[in-house]
Amino acid sequence: MRHRTRLRYDDRGAVSVQLVLVVPALLILSLLAVQFALVWHAQHLAQFAAQDALAATRVKDAGTADGHAAARSRLKTLGGRVFTSPEVTVHRSKTHAGVRIEGRVLHVVPGLNLHASGAASGPVERLTTPTGEQP
Repeated sequence: MRHRTRLRYDDRGAVSVQLVLVVPALLILSLLAVQFALVWHAQHLAQFAAQDALAATRVKDAGTADGHAAARSRLKTLGGRVFTSPEVTVHRSKTHAGVRIEGRVLHVVPGLNLHASGAASGPVERLTTPTGEQP
């Protein structure tokens, strides 16, 4: 009588190997999703702070210091640790004002340093006559 030998493949340990290969990849993907959500959030914070600073800068008797103060206040209140080391640039002329805010985003993934920025500009409030001259 002839015995048929069946080749039997042993699957012991296969789940451990799959786990070692798949879990780090899933963790990196989830951390990247969190990182880009933080970038998106920081971008919106910078834009909102820039618009708020512009509103403070455009007022008739305001100056660039008012814009800086408004931007710093908004970033401190809302930005927290998400938007790190922001740089606020405010300029104002007789007819135009502009604000630009740039900074780094809190990094979740090591080695991935991303930046966010926001800008706003508009005319300065001023009194004029119908001919365009100032009274």
